[in-house]
Amino acid sequence: MTYEIDKETALDCRSWPFEEAKKVLARIGGKTPEKGYVLFETGYGPSGLPHIGTFGEVCRTSMVRHAFHQLSDIPTRMFCFSDDMDGFRKVPTNVPNQEMLAQHLGKPLTKVPDPFEKFESFAHHNNAKLNEFLDSFGFEYEFKSSTDCYTSGMFDDALLKMLQLHDKIVAAVVPILGEERASTYSPFLPISPATGKVLQVPILETNPDAGTIVFEDEDGIKVEVPVTGGAVKAQWRPDWGMRWYALDVDYEMAGEDLISSAEIAGKVTEILGGKKPAGFHYKLFLDEHNQKISKSKGNGITVEEWLNYAPNESLAYYMYQRPTSGKKLYFDVIPKAVDEYITFADKLRTGELEGKDVLNNPAYYIHEGEEPPHTPVSFALLLNLASASNAGDAETMWGFIQKYAKDATPENAPFLDHLVSFAVKYFEDFVKPTKSYRMPDDRERAALADLANRLESLPADADLDALQTEVFSAGKENGYEKSELRDWFKAIYEVLIGQEQGPRFGAFIEIYGIDETIALIRDALEGKFAKAA
Repeated sequence: MTYEIDKETALDCRSWPFEEAKKVLARIGGKTPEKGYVLFETGYGPSGLPHIGTFGEVCRTSMVRHAFHQLSDIPTRMFCFSDDMDGFRKVPTNVPNQEMLAQHLGKPLTKVPDPFEKFESFAHHNNAKLNEFLDSFGFEYEFKSSTDCYTSGMFDDALLKMLQLHDKIVAAVVPILGEERASTYSPFLPISPATGKVLQVPILETNPDAGTIVFEDEDGIKVEVPVTGGAVKAQWRPDWGMRWYALDVDYEMAGEDLISSAEIAGKVTEILGGKKPAGFHYKLFLDEHNQKISKSKGNGITVEEWLNYAPNESLAYYMYQRPTSGKKLYFDVIPKAVDEYITFADKLRTGELEGKDVLNNPAYYIHEGEEPPHTPVSFALLLNLASASNAGDAETMWGFIQKYAKDATPENAPFLDHLVSFAVKYFEDFVKPTKSYRMPDDRERAALADLANRLESLPADADLDALQTEVFSAGKENGYEKSELRDWFKAIYEVLIGQEQGPRFGAFIEIYGIDETIALIRDALEGKFAKAA
């Protein structure tokens, strides 16, 4: 099933991807650019392993691109650009062969040996990792290498124009620089013919007619090199603006830490005769200690780590949410993200939504207008099922699931099967080590014993409503006022599961089984779990 949206509805949609897509449409005046397509771009610095922020930029840009396709029939392309000609400035702490890498500081990243000893260079390794996880999500993109663009001559015309307008570009950048650096600043970083390093040195002469610059090399000898053919690398802010000009980029978003840099890059683009792209500045992800996630530090969650515990769709959903608001990104957020994604996917899949309601559903962007998968069981419920049964494998979990969803199998419900495997891993690594059972107090004991008795009187095929009713009734009739029911539910999970919270307990009983739940309650009342803990 594909969700067809008419252009009038799309134009009226206020979701952030559509608001961004409208900016792109306004930038090009509603007409096909001279290059024949609209260009979306994302940037990546391969000085460290790709991290989740990089993925987020590609994911969000893809969502804007999809929204643009609903507004216009103009062709689009998306470049994932790697600044792999940048100088290697510091050794990341999360890679091997640190001493070897330290010997290559200053060289272009494509000239630094791969510390993993698998690829031609460190940049090639990190670029491969970038492509690998972007491909795993099915993104439609074209990879672009800065080294290739410089050495192939693709940037030559823009670099020669930058040389001609050298002083104007310097004037655009120096206001944000310190006095000492501003006095010798140039947008060009020559690459030493002797050492191969990207040098940040004063430019002694600029020769626009010859297309060259003159500088003093590390050995003290004056050297003249062309600005074309990969003999120089532009400083990163002018490089960004030069790239926007050379490629005629129509859209690129960036992190909030790059607001001033993007403004300068935009000025450089305009000095060169181009038009800065549309875009917005997203908030940065923070780890559990409120520290910015850094690819060099290796803090926070990597893409691989998230995908070890949850499906692709849940990560895409997390990227969709409030991109201009700050969010913490650590392992505890995964279950909530999975279940919120499932809720939105189910609403979209049922076909109950129409018009703008479809476009306001995150699952619409995650699946690019196609029907999302279905699962009858939440991730939180699977985690509680694993916790109650101490299931260490998917086969045990499926034994319980098939009591509840008799027709479901790993073969005909592959998404659910993935969730089961993820739940087992997440339980083993994050839930099991923190489980903490306690004995019930007198009121809790009475209510739990009453619940066990109530369940005994129900038929084996009692539905969710009947089960949930008995859970509420056991609490209410044992002293829990309406305002205290949250305490009752919390007690259930702390005493029976060893956790502070969980999904509706009626849903847990339905999948775990009535007889099994009665046994669970009575074991807990006897102190079997609290004693073991």
